[in-house]
Amino acid sequence: MTVTINGSPAALPDDPRVSLLDLLREHLHLFGAKKGCNQGACGACTVLVDGERVLSCLALAVQYEGRSITTVEGLAPQGDMHPLQKAFISHDGFQCGYCTPGQICSAVGMARELRQGVPSHVTADLRAQTIPPSHDELRERMSGNVCRCGAYNGIVAAIAETFEGAPT
Repeated sequence: MTVTINGSPAALPDDPRVSLLDLLREHLHLFGAKKGCNQGACGACTVLVDGERVLSCLALAVQYEGRSITTVEGLAPQGDMHPLQKAFISHDGFQCGYCTPGQICSAVGMARELRQGVPSHVTADLRAQTIPPSHDELRERMSGNVCRCGAYNGIVAAIAETFEGAPT
């Protein structure tokens, strides 16, 4: 049984109880996704599975057989930074940096949701084909990612700058 992680195949562990987060960190030595609360409450472990946000601490690795997983390390595989990573630096979207990989993966997945017209609690038009990345939309959609340092203004500014010109 295999899974694709950041474009490369990886064997799934024999033990079906291994979480996706532990597979990434302990077996594959990909340390971007962080073990924060280990209960799905902080978002530090967020990765993308087939482009959708997943809390890897709550997911069993074997659930993702044959699927494609992207961690923060795989967002810009050519060695350059993803535009959102650059925006986090320019807007001081992090302080200690612990939550940053999860914030970035979550924001990339969130942008996909906006493009697909997936509504949130604050979406005004539930029938909209696409949803503009307004300040309220960004804050609501990123509310599952906790930053204990309080860098939220920089995080929202970085996300807005990165995705404002992108087709929504």
